[in-house]
Amino acid sequence: MNRPDNTSNAGTPAEVFGAFFKLGLTSFGGPIAHLGYFREELVTRRRWLSDQAYADLVALCQFMPGPASSQVGFALGMMRAGWLGALAAFVAFTLPSTLILLVFALTAASVSGPIGTGALHGLKIVAVAIVAQAVWGMARSLCPDRERAVIAVIAIALLAFLPGAVGMIGAIVMGAVAGLLLDRGSASPVGGHITLPVTRNQAGIALTAFAVLLLGLPLLAGLSQGWALLDSFYRAGSLVFGGGHVVLPLLQTEVVAPGWVSPDQFLAGYGAAQAVPGPLFTFAAYLGAVLRPEPNGIIGATLALVALFLPGFLLLIAVLPFWDGFRARPQAQSAMQGANAAVVGILGAALYSPVFTSAIGNMRDFALALACFVALMAWKASPWLVVQLAALGGVVLTLLS
Repeated sequence: MNRPDNTSNAGTPAEVFGAFFKLGLTSFGGPIAHLGYFREELVTRRRWLSDQAYADLVALCQFMPGPASSQVGFALGMMRAGWLGALAAFVAFTLPSTLILLVFALTAASVSGPIGTGALHGLKIVAVAIVAQAVWGMARSLCPDRERAVIAVIAIALLAFLPGAVGMIGAIVMGAVAGLLLDRGSASPVGGHITLPVTRNQAGIALTAFAVLLLGLPLLAGLSQGWALLDSFYRAGSLVFGGGHVVLPLLQTEVVAPGWVSPDQFLAGYGAAQAVPGPLFTFAAYLGAVLRPEPNGIIGATLALVALFLPGFLLLIAVLPFWDGFRARPQAQSAMQGANAAVVGILGAALYSPVFTSAIGNMRDFALALACFVALMAWKASPWLVVQLAALGGVVLTLLS
């Protein structure tokens, strides 16, 4: 049975909050793994939208600066329950890791010992299984023929020679061009994959706000440390493509170079950010809390967090009203089919690096990752249960080593 492409406004903000709070507690492994968790929970299990609509959102968010997984979550919340749903999705997905990192910043707590390090290692390993599951599922639906499978492989090859955000954007552009050449789009425009309550006027306001803040905050930065904090984190969020780890060197330049955060503090927070679920951008909460000049603490964490996430969301709102109309054109459908195949390739490349290469160090690690994958695919086990088992397995592997 075919599921509907979109069930816009079919839910409530409370439902969205509950779904994304669960994801915020269990989504380990970074932005690529988050997309796997999102797909399993919201596409496969809850059936909020189709693989096609989900891939459209992923492709859109890969084109823009900002935290890609959080932008996808923001759009999914809006698709399900309007503007309040978008806010609920952001708050719920971000809250768990924000609170953990804030507590870490305020108490200087750390994870140590074989049990702690083993559990963290297990959480990295389970991300391999989650991403592999996402690649497998999306490949079956988005690369159903030989031509689109070739597009996915070419995307992987492109990223092998041109890694990073530039390679990802290039792969999607390549896929779109290849899709146009294949000309597999419907002869009749078919819209409705992505329907969101954003008007063109609201999109214009969002784009104007983005530009005004980007150009205006540097002029206000000299007035107080609070304005300087907003300027630094907003600029980092505006300039980073690919999200996740890409933002770290930008943040290091903004907070370590002027002496706001020591190198040791920065690295300690970065290590803690790898250990928590949810978006890596919540690292901003830690940095805002430990800043030497005020505002710091809870106020600094809040300002830094909002400033880092805001530009990506403003750009997303600015683009959304035009995205589905563009995609609904026959030529655009052909381009999107190719771009979606390239997205599968991008996920496949990420499955190898950084997910596999950073998590799997030996055959024992690989065996645990494979067990998690089988539990997800063959046994249909809950991702949360598999995450717990992987953490326990990581402890066992550490104690045996």
